[in-house]
Amino acid sequence: MQRNKAHYFIIAVILMFFSTKNNFLAQRGFYEPLEIDTVGFNLGEFGSMWTFDSVPILKWQTKYNFSPGKEWLDKVMKSALQFGGGCSAAFVSEDGLIMTNHHCGRSTLKLVEKEGENLLRDGFFAETLEEERKIPGLYVDQLEFIEDVTDSIKSETAKGKTAAEKTDLKNAKILELERNYSERTGLLCKVVSLYHGGKYSLYGYKRYDDIRLVMSPDFQIAATGWDWDNFTYPRYELDFAFYRAYDGEGKPVKVDNYFKWSKNGAKENEPVFVVGRPGRTYRLISVAELNYLREKVYRFLLKQFNEIYYVYFRLFQNRPEEESEYLRQIMRWGNARKSYAGRLAALNDEYIMKKKTAFENDLKSKIHSDESLNAEYGFVWDSIATVINKLKATADEYYALNARSAIKPVYFNIAKKIIRYAEQMKLPETERQEDYLPEKIDSTRAEIYPADIDEELNMLLLKAHTKYIQSVLGENNKLIKDIYGGRKGINGAVYVFGKSGITSREKFNNFISLPPDSILNSNDPFIRFVKYSENKIDSLRLIRQELNNSLDVYNELLGGAVYQVYGNKIPPDATLTLRISDGVIKGYEYNGTIAPGKTTFYGLWDRYFSFGGKTYPWGLHERWKTPPPELDLATPVGFASTNDIVGGNSGSSVINRNAEIVGLVHDGNIESLAGYIIFLEENNRTVATDSKGLIEALKYVYKTDRLVDELIHGKL
Repeated sequence: MQRNKAHYFIIAVILMFFSTKNNFLAQRGFYEPLEIDTVGFNLGEFGSMWTFDSVPILKWQTKYNFSPGKEWLDKVMKSALQFGGGCSAAFVSEDGLIMTNHHCGRSTLKLVEKEGENLLRDGFFAETLEEERKIPGLYVDQLEFIEDVTDSIKSETAKGKTAAEKTDLKNAKILELERNYSERTGLLCKVVSLYHGGKYSLYGYKRYDDIRLVMSPDFQIAATGWDWDNFTYPRYELDFAFYRAYDGEGKPVKVDNYFKWSKNGAKENEPVFVVGRPGRTYRLISVAELNYLREKVYRFLLKQFNEIYYVYFRLFQNRPEEESEYLRQIMRWGNARKSYAGRLAALNDEYIMKKKTAFENDLKSKIHSDESLNAEYGFVWDSIATVINKLKATADEYYALNARSAIKPVYFNIAKKIIRYAEQMKLPETERQEDYLPEKIDSTRAEIYPADIDEELNMLLLKAHTKYIQSVLGENNKLIKDIYGGRKGINGAVYVFGKSGITSREKFNNFISLPPDSILNSNDPFIRFVKYSENKIDSLRLIRQELNNSLDVYNELLGGAVYQVYGNKIPPDATLTLRISDGVIKGYEYNGTIAPGKTTFYGLWDRYFSFGGKTYPWGLHERWKTPPPELDLATPVGFASTNDIVGGNSGSSVINRNAEIVGLVHDGNIESLAGYIIFLEENNRTVATDSKGLIEALKYVYKTDRLVDELIHGKL
């Protein structure tokens, strides 16, 4: 029997075995033969991440019979928050209560943990205001206003004659605007580039920097399925957390704008709106740049993330006593690799790339057929192609040599410090830096080699680095031959470790006692690698910075062309700033079957028992292993909707037309990973925790009566 190709795609993403044959077949119908020559594009494929100054009111009126006014939009905009610079959130009571995802604040739990506690494993709830714990360094930003500053920036940029001059003038003007508006308003003001520079807006934020933890659930319920269920659907997790903003006097802030809690949640096919800050999308860039991302950037990053993930998964298996630490690393790198695997699969998909090409050809045709537009923009695609070819030529070595900033065996850092030491010791004492003068040299030398080196971790990282750099540069590369002596993979790492004079305290003490020239000219593989890579990366960085400046200028022109032709019929690419996306709760076809619009608590225990009740990865905390009798297992716990999101939307509120909370976004399904370059509504889904299931869990499992009361009434 012929297997469903969409089924193979899902498995392929999960296992990370991607090839150019993978494609998102469900988006074009499993039973319908693909006629690639007939594939075109439509403007809906640019999604629905609307800025608050350009909401398509008439479109919403036609589609949903809903036409929000300025008051509704202002309230919604000011209820939403940027959480800690990386996620979304919102006020959900007039007393500064904030809701976001557990995974958005997961890394800060250790900062407020008391002796004997394990907040990641067991969760936390403050029974009183006094017990709410301040998170050091955490802040949220509330968008207060948006102002168009396109003309002032473009007129200044136009004064430049070269790409570098244009970039410098533009950046200087942006800094001037941000400084002047910040001084005038007392807010944190930032210029946002939209349509890749086709439009510029200035956003003014109010910052709250006294943020305290109110409630955080146990890890197992917030991340059921761990990295395996990440970016999948159906799902059964409750990925939530609550915080509170305090004022300068140490009291809960009073806010005028917040989302109230919906009594009944939302039904399938009911219009809902996601309010949050999507990260970055690349739906408007050229096909040439998309091909570059496919051939080089995403391929290299996926290889890198895979290697790092395997390191920490190995340690997680070997060190159960340090489960919490390695669990965070697994989730971090597992999320990264799956995200880039999905992007790469999309770029390898013939159907998707045909759509991108069709749009580009349509845009070119419209530009070339208009004399004035052609004069302004007609050369853009050829210019971009020229820059992209030069970036490709330097990409392999650049991404290979930069890997040690992510894959970090400690020996590279030791080598870097030894080189610095030797260079300083060659100088006369009068020219040395303070730390290298006779009275401090002993302590400086002692600090070069760490007191404690985790040898297992660093050997795994060294093997990961070796495998990665060899796969990118190839076995015939001169550096690879010199450093690894013709040995591949793990054997190459073992060879380097054994040959080096800095991989043990004893070796290091002997090595650093050598004359400076002997150190600098040694055949130690780490010394040689760092010396070569430091110099080479600097030169590559200069070359690539100039190329990227040119690409920015051409992409700004391309964005201008898109804006000239299509205007605000399509939203700008995501820019890590606040957007509102419209959609409906809706199931979809996948894997030869149908995913429901909503999932219930029944699925949570089904997954648990189906996988034998094991902790990894569908385990349950003790408080969840036996369902409380008051909890109706038919209660919705999650849902899928057609709203348009990407990374950064984590923690976004899902609201109804009454601006009431009906859900909390935590990510998308596996098909949504194509959303970085295209939005295909057939099966691109936002995945959210259902407000009904969340409030029922707070009532009957966590018994957080104070929190439940505040959510329902909107105040303490």
